[in-house]
Amino acid sequence: MASYKIIQDKNDLEKAKAMRLAVFVEEQGVALEDEFDQYDVLDERCQHILVFHEGEAVGTGRIRYVEDYAKLERICMLKQYRKYGLGSVIISSLEEIAKQKDKKKYKLHAQVQAKGFYEKLGYKGVSDEFEEDGIPHLIMEKQENVD
Repeated sequence: MASYKIIQDKNDLEKAKAMRLAVFVEEQGVALEDEFDQYDVLDERCQHILVFHEGEAVGTGRIRYVEDYAKLERICMLKQYRKYGLGSVIISSLEEIAKQKDKKKYKLHAQVQAKGFYEKLGYKGVSDEFEEDGIPHLIMEKQENVD
């Protein structure tokens, strides 16, 4: 059973950053200086999560609050845990957190190779392809039903 927790201390934030280093920098070749930014802190601008499988941290993601929407960022799963449905736990967890902040619109920069994954979760492409950190991306959005 997968679960998540909102990161509230520096040790857990370092675990998340280590996962991002493994996935984005080492596996996908993103430049180290491009992976980490001013939002890799514990403050009110954004929230980070860890996703656990059988008690082990296996994935992470970040949500940043921008105007009238929540931007889902830095979403990754350790390679050996992919294809088990755990990636959807990261997305649904971030969406749940956003709803608690009264955000019902979500945006993300999806790697083109992951477009189908996000479409299954209700996201729609809203841009042409563009390159980010040497990887083809597109902007995707999801709007929750407004009561």
